Amino acid sequence: MASKLIRQGTLEGSETAVSGCGPRLMLSQDDTRPLRQQVFEQVRAAGHMPRMDVARTLDISPGSVTTITSDLITRGLLQEVEDNQRGPSRGRPPIALRVAPRSRFVIGMKLSDERHTAILLDLAGTVIAEAHLASGALRQTTTEVLAEVSTLIRKLLQKAGQTHDSISAIGIGLPGIVDAQTGIVQWSPVLTDTNIPLREMLVQELDLPVSLDNDTNLLTLAELWFGAGRGTSNFVVVTIERGVGMGLVLNNRLFRGALGPGMELGHTKVQLDGALCRCGQRGCLEAYVADYALVREAGTALDSDPRASNSAMTMIETLYEEANAGNEAALAIFRRAGRFLSVGLANIVQLFDPERIILSGERMRYDYLTTDEVLAEMNSMTLPAGRAPTPVDINAWSGSVWAKGAGALALSEVTDALLGETAA
Repeated sequence: MASKLIRQGTLEGSETAVSGCGPRLMLSQDDTRPLRQQVFEQVRAAGHMPRMDVARTLDISPGSVTTITSDLITRGLLQEVEDNQRGPSRGRPPIALRVAPRSRFVIGMKLSDERHTAILLDLAGTVIAEAHLASGALRQTTTEVLAEVSTLIRKLLQKAGQTHDSISAIGIGLPGIVDAQTGIVQWSPVLTDTNIPLREMLVQELDLPVSLDNDTNLLTLAELWFGAGRGTSNFVVVTIERGVGMGLVLNNRLFRGALGPGMELGHTKVQLDGALCRCGQRGCLEAYVADYALVREAGTALDSDPRASNSAMTMIETLYEEANAGNEAALAIFRRAGRFLSVGLANIVQLFDPERIILSGERMRYDYLTTDEVLAEMNSMTLPAGRAPTPVDINAWSGSVWAKGAGALALSEVTDALLGETAA
């Protein structure tokens, strides 16, 4: 039996899209966030919310809500609005609360080996502007990347009509092994350098608070804050583009592992002494499914040297066209990639038992990777345990959504700074 398959087009247009941003589900009873932060985040997640609904949701007294929200209004973080969602009423219109949108701004950025993307969001999570910058090379020195980040930020601010001083924080995602706690990039396919204290260097370069994480973690945050994950407590995001990444949400929180650089699905082994991966090891899942793996195999199927092509994407598109036209060699490449992907997905189900798996990335439009046969093979390799197959969503996102996840990271950091335990 194949998994339930849900295809979605855009994050904002998905079936789960609602107003507001941030996880909609309550955290566990061990939630240690200050009550003022819980109130603020509840309002932001709802988009707008009457005080009585806040009290009911958080199970606190209306008086406590009134005291807290009055303070947040005074500080310019919340504002009162008419509650038009409750329909017409006699007398004075009912009042709800919402986040004061233009009170703070953050930047979210996705770095890649072809094009960097940046977006400007307000405190309510609304995208104000978006900008792009072509990468100077597939792999660059840290100095070159820092220069491009600065250029892209200037371009974004100019487009939005904002100044450097209006920005409260920046979130940045890039592929590779990134320690979000220390800000050290141990290895990334976009950098020639290794073991780089990139966050510290970005703070010095930009003179702003910077949060740094693996780009797949940030795409997972985008799903948790803006997409299908808003109403799901435990889910997995798998990305397939130039590499294969994975993000994991457990109990409404992003899970990074003990030391940070966990969830590297692309570098789990599916074939002993197998194909060479760009990480230098052999037999990684990525070496059979990612862009460079398809390009390598396409050279044989199309009888051309992949190194002679000006664009890897051109070769992959040609391979896809050939597969659609019935070229058996091209079809075999996609089918083999799909089978290896089914192994990786089955391992995820067996290890984590998620409520949902979300397959993301531009390569998701290559439907040979996600046919009913691929998903059926995934299920055939997992123990049934008396339950229905794990639902699989398929989202062919662009780079701006990855940047939106980076913006969610920055919004989270700003909220902690404003309302967390250490806030004034």
